[in-house]
Amino acid sequence: MESLPIATDTVVTLSYVLFNENGEAVDQASTAEPLIYVHGYAQIVPGLERALEGLRAGEQREITVEPAEAFGEREDSGIFEVDKADFPDAGEVEVGDEFVAQGPDGEPVALRVVDILPDGFRVDTNHPLAGQKVRFQVQVSEVRAASEEEIAQAQAELEERIEESESGGCCDHDHDHDHDHGHPHEHGHGEALVTLSKKSS
Repeated sequence: MESLPIATDTVVTLSYVLFNENGEAVDQASTAEPLIYVHGYAQIVPGLERALEGLRAGEQREITVEPAEAFGEREDSGIFEVDKADFPDAGEVEVGDEFVAQGPDGEPVALRVVDILPDGFRVDTNHPLAGQKVRFQVQVSEVRAASEEEIAQAQAELEERIEESESGGCCDHDHDHDHDHGHPHEHGHGEALVTLSKKSS
């Protein structure tokens, strides 16, 4: 029996290596710990999801995705200053450190320290790959029909993300299985974040 092609309402198991614009490998899902998702519900970046359509188990592809269809364009509003008082162990914070804050709407917001200032830190909430054309090397391991429960759950998650997007919450699609970077747009200069904790690596 010929394997199913990737299409809406199929569950896809795949491994991949993600390369940034400079050709550096920045993320991967191995065959031992693959990415498993329901196709057609914006669970992966849109450009990759479209390019996978029609592939079958055992097939490999190298897929290049433009910024708008991958991790989005860089947004100037995603870079702002936060008072040192808001940071745990502010004296030990270094450029490149990542933290998770709770935004005004209660959503977790991932931010990265990009500059150390006299009284605070300049942080960036853009995804590290925002504005970059990225490349995926993918290998499809399995494609099967999704169950009614899996489809219902995927639909519910998609509707929740759309509601969050319309209310100014998180993004309208997940970036990938490892990164949960939000995009707050309401932060002003030195505005306090509700809670701030070091991101576990």
